[in-house]
Order: sequence, then structure tokens, then C-alpha cells
Amino acid sequence: MTISRSELDQLCINTIRTLSLDAIQKANSGHPGLPLGMAPAAYVLWTKFLRHNPKNPKWFGRDRFLLSGGHGSMLIYSLLHLTGYDLSMDEIKRFRQLHSKTPGHPENIMTAGVEVTTGPLGQGFANGVGMGIAQAHLAARFNKRGFPVADGYIYCICSDGDLMEGVSYEAASMAGHLKLGNLIYLYDDNQITIDGSTDLAFTEDTTKRFQAAGWHVSDVKDGNDLKAIEAAIKDAQKVKDKPSLIRVHTIIGFGMPKQGTSKAHSDAPGEDAVKETKRNLGWPENKSFYVPKEALAHFRQAVKTGAKLEKDWNETVKKYEKANPELGAAFKSIRSSELPAGWEKSLPKFEDVEAKATRAYSGDVINAIADALPSLVGGSADLKPSNNTYINSSADIQAGRYENRNIHYGIREHAMGSAMNGMALYGSVIPFGGTFQTFSDYMRPAIRLAALSHIQTIFVFTHDSIGLGEDGPTHQSVEHIAAMRAIPNLAVIRPCDAHETREAWAAAIKRQHAPTAFALSRQKVALIDRKKYSSASGLHKGAYILAEAETKAGKATTPKLILIATGSEVGLAMEAREKLNADGTPTRVVSMPCWEFFDAQNAKYKEDVLPAKITARLAIEAGVSQGWHKYTGDKGDVLCVDKFGTSAPAEDVFRDYGFTVANVIKKARAIL
Repeated sequence: MTISRSELDQLCINTIRTLSLDAIQKANSGHPGLPLGMAPAAYVLWTKFLRHNPKNPKWFGRDRFLLSGGHGSMLIYSLLHLTGYDLSMDEIKRFRQLHSKTPGHPENIMTAGVEVTTGPLGQGFANGVGMGIAQAHLAARFNKRGFPVADGYIYCICSDGDLMEGVSYEAASMAGHLKLGNLIYLYDDNQITIDGSTDLAFTEDTTKRFQAAGWHVSDVKDGNDLKAIEAAIKDAQKVKDKPSLIRVHTIIGFGMPKQGTSKAHSDAPGEDAVKETKRNLGWPENKSFYVPKEALAHFRQAVKTGAKLEKDWNETVKKYEKANPELGAAFKSIRSSELPAGWEKSLPKFEDVEAKATRAYSGDVINAIADALPSLVGGSADLKPSNNTYINSSADIQAGRYENRNIHYGIREHAMGSAMNGMALYGSVIPFGGTFQTFSDYMRPAIRLAALSHIQTIFVFTHDSIGLGEDGPTHQSVEHIAAMRAIPNLAVIRPCDAHETREAWAAAIKRQHAPTAFALSRQKVALIDRKKYSSASGLHKGAYILAEAETKAGKATTPKLILIATGSEVGLAMEAREKLNADGTPTRVVSMPCWEFFDAQNAKYKEDVLPAKITARLAIEAGVSQGWHKYTGDKGDVLCVDKFGTSAPAEDVFRDYGFTVANVIKKARAIL
């Protein structure tokens, strides 16, 4: 028996709806509202527009699809299974269960075909803007007439909740300014949140807001009108100089007994409601996880279509490489996960170094390695002169000038972090971005998601302590480095001098499957003679013996005391060591720029650096003491800042807070 195209379309849409509903009911938790309401729009997008290959989810030439409303995860899981990705029906049935490939919110590291980890609302929206920047940058660098090798769209389904979040405001503003015509967002405008109608808290005119931000906005009055959805996407594709928002007016939980209400938003509906929903949709009510063969065959055309799309793209790339050998080689190199051969030779040696802040040394490193690492793209949140994050050999990324490598994120820290994550997830770009360390609070959701997503995002935080000085406690980061150290899979590096700063960048560049955060000083740091003391290569182990204990005569000996320090306080520890050694207290200085690297070392190395028998230990860091006691032990002590800072010149603040040689010696003697 043959069915008409309109009947087939409806069959496929209801397959998405009921598959999602059955999985949520079996798990006894989840969010049926979005999958049932947006199934028609998602169906049109995935079967008529989205360029993808289910058998090669990482094919570079694909479009990107993001589900920013990650609570509706069964929508994307249903689509992935139906179109032929490596997501079996068994995994659909294990929705939200331990170690399944179908977790409660989409995770890029768990499920083939999931581009970004979403759930915290607004993040996927902003990730998409970062992807748009990356795509536009690569297209401007590599595309030639007749060879659109770096092309495609970033499609996103977003919700009312996404648009309420502040990060989406920031990201939308940035996308409009940059005229990112490669962004096409479908807004699930169902006017319902958990609390009830959006009228309770969200009554603005979103059309005017996005138009004011420089977006093309269109309306689909009926979320079940497939022709209108298709026409809106086609119109959006024609708009090359604006991102597009398509308002799709949907009914949340379409077909459910409580459709159109907050009761349809989340939680399993119950067996009776599932049966009633299926009756309303004309579906066999006693069949669970039912996929009609006609629907599956239609969806699985994506496998054949995707293979052809990739094959055609590969042929285009081959012709491109032949016609443009130099660009072709560069395009191939930048798509690979391998770093350019010999890039480390570009790292500065800092042989005749002058005393500067580590933020300044960081800028020196960026500009030394930029030409050797063409994938390095970065900027700051309106703090370029302070963060030293500008690539001098390039100009600014602006609308129509996407080939450049410097991004002005504006005063949008949250969107900057999320956009950098999107750039990293797009691929072929190593993003970095800077701001003051105290504003890492504004970026914390993005930092956490970078760590959870296992992506190479480099966060450059400067003005790392009370050394900020006159700007006072609102800007002096005290608790922030401890807060960042609490995030799993994030390496937090606080270098002490030019050489450690160089090694910090080397570590971050090599760390391709996890994010790195730098804590860099505003104040000048001590010049450490690396010919006399240990090499800064010890940074890669997290902590190392910078200077060994000595007798009064200057001969190396077993230490009675260990001073452990990071950043600018390493210079203070070195000064105190000289006096302690001269006074007959053999003192070792351990530089510990990265706890995470040190914790990953074997027991022997840890014992060599911090021998268990040497219990007299003093940790010195201009931040909260939280966490330091695991290195100092019960018999050690800390010189830290367990209160807010104060406004005064940096040297006065340090002195007032006890960061003096005399106080270090006093605390050391008390330990001994």
C-alpha cells in the first residue's frame, strides 16, 4: 500500500513524537513538551536542509545542528536514531540510564552526532555564534570561486528559556554586529515555561529585540505548517548579511492531554496520557517504540544522501588542492588534529628578559607563536591593552573581514566563553580569550562546559590577585583561582616568570582535549635565573624543585623547610629562601604553577618534590587558602588571603596582607 507524501510526512513526524514520548515514559523522567511541539520543524530541517552524513558524524563539510534547549534531548536522539547514526533502539530505550548514550541532556562526548553539550539554557545559542565565527573565518581564508570547501550553515533550535538567559542577549548582539549570515535559529515559541505562561516573566517583543540586534526575523504562525517552515528556512538562507531567527509558533506537548500547558513541559506523562496522546495522533496506542517501515526508510535516505554529499565535497577538495596547492595544503593541515611540525621552535627563549608582568610575557608568547599556529584565533572582552591578547600580525575580525584573527568580543564575558567553546567544537580553530580573573565568575558556566565537553579552549585571565592594587576588592580576584581549580578536567596554570609563561602556553597548545585557564599577573614578577635554578620545563609536571636547600656555605643539602608558591609569590619565596639558608635553615623552594598537572604525576615524583618526612612546609599564594592543606599537610601552614582585598597601590596591599620576606620567615620559624 502506497501513501501520499503528505501522509508520509505526518507519519515521520509522529514517529519522532511517539519515539520521544515512549523513551521519556520508560525512563519515568524527561521533557516531552519540546520534542512533540518542534517535531515538524525538526523534520523539515533534517530531511530537506541539513547537510550531514550519519556514517561520518565528524565530516568537516557538514552543517552543524545545535539543540540549545537541551532538556528536549529526545528530539535529537530520535532524529539521530532514525537517520542512521550509531544510536541503536536499545540506547533509545535506555534514555537517562546509567552509562547510556542517551543522557538527560545532550553531551558531545557521549553521543555521535551531538555537536555540543547543552542543558544550561542559552549556552547552545551562544555556542552557535562561536561556530558561526569559526565557519566565516575559515571560509574567508580558504574558499575560492567554484570551491566552497569551508561552507555551510549553523542551525539551532532554541527555546523561550534560551532567549531569557543573559548569555543569549550578549551572543545575539555579537552575531548581529558581525553579520553572521550562516546562522539560522528556529525559535520554539510555545509561550510556556515550567512556572506557566511566559506572560508571567517574559513579555517583550522578541521580534523587535532581534531586529534591533541586526537579525533577520520571520514568523511561522503554525508550527505544524511544513510548507511555511520550509519557506522560512529558504528565505533565511538567502539572507547573507544577517543571522536569522525563525519564530515557530508551536503548541508545547502537541497531542498530549495537557498540551499547551506547563504540565506538558517536563516529567513523564504517565501510561494513560501516553495512550491518549497516541490516539490523538492516530497512532497504535499499545505499540511502544514503534517505527513504521515507511518512516524508517524515508529517514534512512540520509545515509545515502550523506555519503554522496561527502563524496562530492571530497572531490571538490581534491580539485581545490590541485588548483591551489599552497592553500590546499594549509586547509588539509588545519583540519587535522596534528599541530604543525616544528611549531615549538617559535616559542620565545626569553634569554635577555626584562622584568614584566606575566600578562605581558603571555602577549609576547602569543605573538611569537601566532605565525607558526595559523589556527590560533583570539581576543578579549574589551581589555586588549590589559590582557595582551592581540595578534599583532593580523587585523580584526569584523563583518566582511572574517579572515583576520583578532576578535573584539565587547564587554560580553559570558558570551565570549561560550562562543570560544563553539569555535573549538566547530574544529580547525584554537580559540583563546582574555579578561580580568575576577570576571571568570561571569564565564563560569562556559568554563565548566568546556571541561565537561573535553575541548581545547584557552582562558586567559589577568590581574590575578590583590596585586591588582588600586581598583580594589571588586576587581581583586581572591577566591577565583580556587573556584577554577574545583572544576574537573580544567588545568589552571599560574606561572611565576617569563619562562613558566612560555611553558604554560606550550602546555595549553598541546592539551587538545581539555581546556586551560591562565592566571596572569598585573604586577611585575621576579627575574629567575634559569641557568642557576631549575628549568621551567618542570611546569609540565605541575610542580618542581625550583631551588634546592643550601648550607650557609652555599652547598646543596637536605631541606628542613619547603616553601611552595605560585605566580608572583615565587619571587617572594626565593628571597625568603636566601635569608633562611643564610640563617642556617636549609630551605627548598617548590614552584607549583598547576595543581592538576602535579596531581597527575606518579607517587615517586611527588615524593621527590614533597618528601613525606619533611613536614615543615609553607604555601604562599595571594588567594584563598582553600585546597592548599593537601600539599602542606597538618604540620604545615599557609600564607594566603582568606578575606577580600583592599584599594591601594599593589606594593602597599601586599605588605599590609603579610606578603613580605619578614613575615614569610616569621611563619616559617613558627612551623619549625
